[in-house]
Amino acid sequence: MAHANKKQFAVIGMGRFGLSVATALSNMGLDVLAIDADEHRTQMVANLVTHAVSADSTDEEALRALGIRNFDVVVVAIGEDIQASILTTLILKDLGSPLIVVKAQNELHGKVLQKIGADKVIYPERDMGLRVAHHLTSPNVLDYIELSDEYSIVEMRVSAEMVGKNLIELDIRARFGCNVMAIKRGARMNISPSAAERLTTDDVLVIVGEKNDLTKLELAYAEA
Repeated sequence: MAHANKKQFAVIGMGRFGLSVATALSNMGLDVLAIDADEHRTQMVANLVTHAVSADSTDEEALRALGIRNFDVVVVAIGEDIQASILTTLILKDLGSPLIVVKAQNELHGKVLQKIGADKVIYPERDMGLRVAHHLTSPNVLDYIELSDEYSIVEMRVSAEMVGKNLIELDIRARFGCNVMAIKRGARMNISPSAAERLTTDDVLVIVGEKNDLTKLELAYAEA
């Protein structure tokens, strides 16, 4: 079922999160296999992805028959059933899946998943809460991405106070300990912005830094 020429993704669990991941990958032109034990759910997603199959992911033979180990990335997006999520992850590890990304319900579930071999554990509810909190406290923040426990990236709309100034004058690195990685201007992304370039009203800054430093930066320009 997997072809060698293009990166293959399998998404297990077609709840709201799994469906969202599967359709987003599919919209990017990637090959996606959607798997859910509920046939009704797989029928609903069949037209949105490359393949949709009804199968029990806790059944090793069923996953083996799908050639799951041939997929470059397997996303386990199983919702409420923590036991099924853990068992599916164990089977995928046993079958030799190269990269296993698993959705965790909470910190304890996440720790178990890491112990049994999940390559990446994601917390969609927690991360979405973080993003919403940043949007609410800092109207200029368009997106907030957690890189690790210490570091994050923010996409921040240029505030009125920044317009007409350049990066030298703003001196974000010295004042807040954060680095401007890029400036987005319309469809154009400048990944090595000149420090002398003047910022305009519609610019968006892509900034990386420690979480506490980014929060200070956000709050300093929140009122502007």
